[in-house]
Amino acid sequence: MRFLNQAIDFEPLPGHAVTTCAARVGRGEWLAFCSAVKEAKRRLVALWGSDERGQGAGDGAGFALHAAFDLPEGLVCLTLPLAAENPSFPDLAPIFPAANRMQRAVMDTIGATPEGDGDRRPWLRHANWPVDYRPLRGDAEDTRFETQNEDYPFVRVEGEGVHEIAVGPIHAGIIEPGHFRFSVTGESVLRLEQRLGWKHKGIERRFHGMSLTDGARLAGRVSGDSTVAYAWAYCQAAEAIGAVTPPARALYLRALLLERERVINHLGDLGYLGNDVALPFGLMQFMRLKEDWVRLNARLFGHRFTMDSVVPGGVSVDLDDDGSRAILAQGDALESELCTLKGIYDEHAGLQDRFLTTGRITPELAETLGVIGLAGRASGQSWDLRCNHSCAPYDRLQPRIHVDHNGDVAARALVRFAEINESLGLLRAILRDMPPGETSCEMHSEANKRGFGWIEGWRGDILAALETGGDGKIRRCHCHDPSWQNWPALEHAVIDNIVPDFPLINKSFNLSYAGPDL
Repeated sequence: MRFLNQAIDFEPLPGHAVTTCAARVGRGEWLAFCSAVKEAKRRLVALWGSDERGQGAGDGAGFALHAAFDLPEGLVCLTLPLAAENPSFPDLAPIFPAANRMQRAVMDTIGATPEGDGDRRPWLRHANWPVDYRPLRGDAEDTRFETQNEDYPFVRVEGEGVHEIAVGPIHAGIIEPGHFRFSVTGESVLRLEQRLGWKHKGIERRFHGMSLTDGARLAGRVSGDSTVAYAWAYCQAAEAIGAVTPPARALYLRALLLERERVINHLGDLGYLGNDVALPFGLMQFMRLKEDWVRLNARLFGHRFTMDSVVPGGVSVDLDDDGSRAILAQGDALESELCTLKGIYDEHAGLQDRFLTTGRITPELAETLGVIGLAGRASGQSWDLRCNHSCAPYDRLQPRIHVDHNGDVAARALVRFAEINESLGLLRAILRDMPPGETSCEMHSEANKRGFGWIEGWRGDILAALETGGDGKIRRCHCHDPSWQNWPALEHAVIDNIVPDFPLINKSFNLSYAGPDL
């Protein structure tokens, strides 16, 4: 099979929810294919490394670098074998800027190093483990190390009147930890550099040895506000390995849970955006609506955020007629209130003054950086996995993509309003077309198989790459959060804005600290 006129022998991977192909390639093919993907204006979805020593990959097997790409035909995964000693690989950051931090994470976790003179600073390590300890190598011991202070080499901006403001990593609130180093003149931001990775929990290592069923619980806890999306992506990968197709009713229930997750998060964000511009009325109203939604989740599905509802082979919950009527009534009420609240936001002069032109990412810059999800759609990127590579039941529901081209805080708020309304329409269609039948099927595993799952969460698309070992248990599971692509864009969005607008710009993206920090 040929992709982008590259003569590579791709292997179609059967049983996946979207067309998925994979191939092992050499360095020349790797670089040529990556360049062709960029030239065709397609996306790097994820990049990660693995230890293949002792896994039956042949004599002299070492490490491997994997990259997943979005192509018109579907999801394509390339694997580049790396040496067992001093592994290195071609630097993809000049082709895909978002690859920079992913490559640094590979360097920290398996010790494979990007070649050339690019950024080689640690990303996940934080001096919390020795420089020669590689937690995702097969021979790494489970141990604890004393936390050390580090002098991270931030990029310094020199010049008359330039000074630095350090914010975090511990903040004066309950938000997750992250360090932001501003270089400013007066209140105008010249440069922002992030230092993340404070949420590292060893999740990828924890997956090792789990059954496919147990792994779903862990996947749903990678990023708590996206538990349905992560669990669904993981379950797609597990079901591909087990050659299992969930019942149609289970797929519709997954979509219902995912759209409710999308609405809940958008409501919360719209409230906090109002609060950040001194409109606490907005916060109170949107948080009231969000609370109504999570309370109905708890009543119908047993958990406010529907955790552990999506399981391999289907779902662990169901919905009766009374529950369907409650969801429809709640959706109708929200649609009416949302119209009123949007009118208030649109007509509030102080809010619009803070929203408009603030934190702008142009469509051209968004394309260069590979910005995805809600933030990408607010900057002219017409990409939504529910539409571009639809899995069931979205292939029948046919959702619409909502795009804005201004790329500022106002645009990101408008996309949220539009997507809530779109989700309300989808929920009605899901309940109208919900098929009868079973909600789950028997799940089993296969030895030495791999599967991929790919789902559009509320922030953007989430990838799960799953491999089993000879015993049918998990050998490796890599989960990819869309925040990997979008955190670098925030550094650009804040330039030439004032320091007090940073919390507003940051909230308008609302990226995950924990999701990229496995």
